[in-house]
Amino acid sequence: MDTTDTFQTHRPRLFALAYRLLGSRSDAEDVVQDAWLRWQGADAAGIRDPEGWLVTATTRLGLDRLRALRNARIEYVGPWLPEPLEITLDPDPLHDPAERHALADEVSVAFLALLEQLGPEERAAFLLKDLFDYDYPQIAALLDLSEANCRQRVHRARHRLQAGRPRFAVSAGQHRDLLARFMHASQQGDQAALMSLLHANAEMISDGGGRVTAAIRPLLGAERIAQLYWAIARRNGAHPAQLGYVNGEPAILRFEGAQLHSVTLVGVDEGRIVQVLSVLNPEKLQALVTARDAGASS
Repeated sequence: MDTTDTFQTHRPRLFALAYRLLGSRSDAEDVVQDAWLRWQGADAAGIRDPEGWLVTATTRLGLDRLRALRNARIEYVGPWLPEPLEITLDPDPLHDPAERHALADEVSVAFLALLEQLGPEERAAFLLKDLFDYDYPQIAALLDLSEANCRQRVHRARHRLQAGRPRFAVSAGQHRDLLARFMHASQQGDQAALMSLLHANAEMISDGGGRVTAAIRPLLGAERIAQLYWAIARRNGAHPAQLGYVNGEPAILRFEGAQLHSVTLVGVDEGRIVQVLSVLNPEKLQALVTARDAGASS
């Protein structure tokens, strides 16, 4: 196998790592491209473990990019949410339910947003251990840290991520049903219906990136969220919407003409919506919308 074939064999794994590390499709693609350039300049004949070499290069390049991005995100206008990797319409032709569920577990927007709370090395150590099944000696060598330090970082990451996740699991059917009801209520600006779906302490986070109109701070409380959707429906009318999937997770896709205007996902706990995440920044909505039928329907 020549060097190009070797790299292409491992490319999906490298991209998966870079995307989870950075939460951005475009930045992950840049990191994988940089890893390719390094691979081209290396003495491949002297590399006994090509996969290990490529994962190490990708992780270190990703960490450098992540540190730079964390500084840039301090200047970001409003809340920052991950860039969707994959958007499909309902019905989803790309995945069977089990495959889609596995994808959502690993790259849901909510999960990637939680990862953003971790420091760069803590995030890398957690991903390498829990998602890519590296052992602690490998992680320690890759990150230039002690094994004890790596264990501590992974333990701390697990604890912080667990604290941010819903306490009670909900079935895929229940999640989709709540989302569908939320979509119809928000399209109509039906405050009573929205209040019945939202937890009293629900949080709404909108990422417009300063490119489009969006709340520059999280919106807290069911009443305030319901009032916002009521105001949007009464003032301008809601954008046409339909259900779809974002990173394998059920989502509301809203359109402006033929263009995707926003994607909205919800977190569910104890039968109520506890979190609403909306990505509106057009720079983050360039992912291909697959299998769109004849127009979006409200």
